[in-house]
Amino acid sequence: MQRLAAAGQDAVLLHDAPSADRAYAGQAVQLAQPCPVSQLPGFAEGHVSVQDAAAQRAGPLLLAGGGLRAGARVLDACAAPGGKTAQLLELAPLELLALDVDPTRLVKVRNTLQRLHLQAQVRAGDALEPAGWWDGKPFDAVLLDAPCSASGIVRRHPDIRWLRRPADISALVALQARLLDTLWPLLAPGGRLLYVTCSLFKCEGQLQVDAFLQRLGAASAALHPASPGHLLTVPDNPQEAGGAAPHDGFYYALIQKT
Repeated sequence: MQRLAAAGQDAVLLHDAPSADRAYAGQAVQLAQPCPVSQLPGFAEGHVSVQDAAAQRAGPLLLAGGGLRAGARVLDACAAPGGKTAQLLELAPLELLALDVDPTRLVKVRNTLQRLHLQAQVRAGDALEPAGWWDGKPFDAVLLDAPCSASGIVRRHPDIRWLRRPADISALVALQARLLDTLWPLLAPGGRLLYVTCSLFKCEGQLQVDAFLQRLGAASAALHPASPGHLLTVPDNPQEAGGAAPHDGFYYALIQKT
């Protein structure tokens, strides 16, 4: 905050904003005016990163309650461009595998880790085909930031609403279900899976997770009480009231393997 002020940039610590969401734990700074990242003091040195407020929920949620030991094995199953990968490594000492099906997008993940001086195994692979990349050792936690309609980020990418077709949604819902069913067996007993989409649609969020939990059965899985569910960008939500930062629409479900 002092460095921003010295550079003539007004900002507020999001944790201190009126009615601000306590999930950010004093780590998020909201700029009064946007600027190129090159103008942020310390960006090139890895002192700060830029990430949507809703996306910053991922790390604290997966680590909720200190449920992961130091050196825990974590899979970031759809890692690119790497913002959530980096946040996890900044919050805890983890043995993390950053996986993505697109090798070209993994360049961004590697660049982000290099800028922040963080270490992770970065590998190209299809999360639906674990035989091609999994070593057989169970993961303590899985972050599944699943492919989705991206309906929650139209305020920053307005072209999305014109690019999507009705058939896209059903195909994405089917893909999300396959990813959940494929990655769940890779999770160790007592482990946790954080399912994330940047979508406003219940079929990609609450309904998807409800169906998944029904397939597993109550004896196999439970929804963690820290799960916030749908984060909607509407004015009457508490996180939007009183001048707190606007954020993308997201869905989060933290699922414990019982």
